[in-house]
Amino acid sequence: MTDNQRQNTTEEQPEAHDGAGATAKRPEQGQEASGAVEGELQDSGAAGSPDDGGDDPETLRQRIEELESALADAERKAEENWDQVLRTRAELENARRRAEKDVEQARRQGLEKVCGDLLQVKDSLEMGVQAAEDTEADREKLLEGSQLTLKMLNQVFERFEIEELNPQGERFNPDYHEAMATQPSDEQEPNTVLHVVQKGYRLQERLLRPALVVVAKKGDGAAGSGGSIDETA
Repeated sequence: MTDNQRQNTTEEQPEAHDGAGATAKRPEQGQEASGAVEGELQDSGAAGSPDDGGDDPETLRQRIEELESALADAERKAEENWDQVLRTRAELENARRRAEKDVEQARRQGLEKVCGDLLQVKDSLEMGVQAAEDTEADREKLLEGSQLTLKMLNQVFERFEIEELNPQGERFNPDYHEAMATQPSDEQEPNTVLHVVQKGYRLQERLLRPALVVVAKKGDGAAGSGGSIDETA
């Protein structure tokens, strides 16, 4: 071997050593990478460990129990409120039916009272008719019987607050009077009732039948009926 060959061999050996050294360093780099991965896994495991309060099974169990208790309480209150609504509805319906029944009963009782009183008037009229059919009937007795019957009818009207409207000489009132005609008059003021053709009646403040009347107007020397009425006078 020449000197040049020894020198080349000597120069190549450091390069081989350097390559072996580089090769020896690679496992160390892999160990560092593996350690980094294990550290990340440990951190991830620590983040999801039972020590975290948000994922603590005991805390979750307590929270679930609280929610279930609140739900049960809400359902119980809803059921109570619904029962109350049903009871209130039933009470209102019963009250409405009782009111309708009371009104109908009061109406029937009122009609029964009127009919009972009118039956007595009818009986008196029938007795008067039978007496009048007798050829030997006494006129004075018939008149007395008719007057008694009329008195009984007036008593019935008074009991039921039926008021007679006989506006002779009164001011014409279109709410209770109906003018059949007008007649000139120098004795009565215009729009005064001169004659009552038919009496009227009212039940308390409710008009049953208006009085049919003849109304006075200003005297102009003309005879007969006709003309208009000043209802605002």
